[in-house]
Amino acid sequence: MRFEGFEGKVYEAADLSPLRPNPPITTEDDNDNNGEELFVPPLNFAMVDNGVFRSGFPDSANFSFLQSLGLRSIIYLCPESYPEANNEFLKANGIRLFQFGIDGCKEPFVNIPEETIREALNVVLDVKNHPLLIHCKRGKHRTGCVVGCLRKLQRWCLSSIFDEYQRFAAAKARVSDQRFMEKFDVSGMKHLPIKFSCSKR
Repeated sequence: MRFEGFEGKVYEAADLSPLRPNPPITTEDDNDNNGEELFVPPLNFAMVDNGVFRSGFPDSANFSFLQSLGLRSIIYLCPESYPEANNEFLKANGIRLFQFGIDGCKEPFVNIPEETIREALNVVLDVKNHPLLIHCKRGKHRTGCVVGCLRKLQRWCLSSIFDEYQRFAAAKARVSDQRFMEKFDVSGMKHLPIKFSCSKR
């Protein structure tokens, strides 16, 4: 599957770099895309692993792209109600919503609920929920913490976990998020299923 990113660069679905928002797509001149349908991914979209994706909050401009992923589930990490248009999209496409309301707190008074992160990870680890999208508002902090804790389960070293987190959070990276990921105890979590590609040796 191909889609066009910012400044006309064409990405494959396996490209792990975060994407910037696209300029509006015009339909008057189809010569540039050779008649192929263009998809607009959500902000900070990337593939995490086979059947697991991450992003910022998708809106109606992203629905065709999300539909092309064949999603079964969405993990939504914000406490606010899911918008009606997004709920309609989920119903029309048979996508199950898992909401784990984590407040978007800022330093220094950050309280990342460890049990909520564990519950979200259990949904991610259940391959019956795949393909799955994890998202919050911008795809940076809450999503970054869930993905970072997944990486600990996948036995990534901390420097690689922090590097991935910082690629998405950029200048808004939070020391408290990184401290949370560092201290997150994976010993009580069930072992990764064989189907997770990054866990294979």
